[in-house]
Amino acid sequence: MRAAVLHETGQEKLEVLDDVEAVGFGPGKVRVRVRATGLCHSDLSAMSGVLPQPAPFIPGHEGAGDVLDVGEGVTHVTPGDRVLICWMPPCGTCPSCKRGQPHLCLVALMNAGTPNFKRPNGDLFGFSGTGTFAEEVVLDAGCAVPIPDDVPYDIAALIGCGVTTGLGAAINTADVRAGASVAVIGCGGVGISAIQGARLKGAAQIVAVDPVAARREGALRFGATEAVTPEELGDAKQRITGGEGFDYVFEVVGKSATARTAYETTRRGGTLCVVGAGAMDDFLQLNMFELFFDEKRILPSMYGGGDVLASYERAIALWRAGRIDLAAMITHRVPLAEINDALEQMRTGVALRTCIEIA
Repeated sequence: MRAAVLHETGQEKLEVLDDVEAVGFGPGKVRVRVRATGLCHSDLSAMSGVLPQPAPFIPGHEGAGDVLDVGEGVTHVTPGDRVLICWMPPCGTCPSCKRGQPHLCLVALMNAGTPNFKRPNGDLFGFSGTGTFAEEVVLDAGCAVPIPDDVPYDIAALIGCGVTTGLGAAINTADVRAGASVAVIGCGGVGISAIQGARLKGAAQIVAVDPVAARREGALRFGATEAVTPEELGDAKQRITGGEGFDYVFEVVGKSATARTAYETTRRGGTLCVVGAGAMDDFLQLNMFELFFDEKRILPSMYGGGDVLASYERAIALWRAGRIDLAAMITHRVPLAEINDALEQMRTGVALRTCIEIA
């Protein structure tokens, strides 16, 4: 089958090969024919080495498709079912799941160190144990989540990561209160979802912050009340909050510099929600006096900060009701053969979300 492969960490381009095989099928496993996958900035971060991922590997973790086969013991899906791919499914039995934090379950990620693809010259890993830039993938059964027939593959793929992460940050983690002032730093697919979540929660002002004009324009379509460049954020803080700072600030970039800016843009007693996935050697510096004196809540948000399966259902319900716009988030569609053009669009900030059409 075809798949897009990164041979070495640090390479900027993928090679689309046709000699790849999905392996590991057996008890507790599901084989899925991938129909569509989203291109997420986390894929770029894994390629560059910002996020840890053994190579060679197949990127992609935000996909949807059809079940081809199920292994022994799998009962929640059958061949022919339409599914979205959950890159970090809750096991239901680990300490995190039992204490009501299934989004922190690491059981699936612990299995991500086992190759689930191969070529004639060796094994390949799938990013985060998935690897959706491929025509087929073998997954732990929990990664295959059934979706209703009316949910298109591209919409389901978005819900599998970016939408759930951004919406959840605003709804679950930060729990934005009605009438609040909000700033969102970084307005790609996840940031746009955070904006939509803040709008759903009734935020009065939502300022989108991004250096790319196309993303700022997009943010206004999805509920931001204004959009500014990073250099204009200080002025927006002064105009909107009288210099006090925003009630909620979402950092959706994953860098200590923007997290520091977000902290300084948050009012005393306000909430900084860190959504971006950053590098292990990038440290955020806070002095002990400001940490005590300002009493700002710093809330990291992992995968939307809630039960991901319930979050999927909520996103589908909101989409059906017209309360969130997911179709308009997909600003580019390309076939797998044009994956490197899509990567460049993501790097330059042209695309909010790119759909890779595998079928």
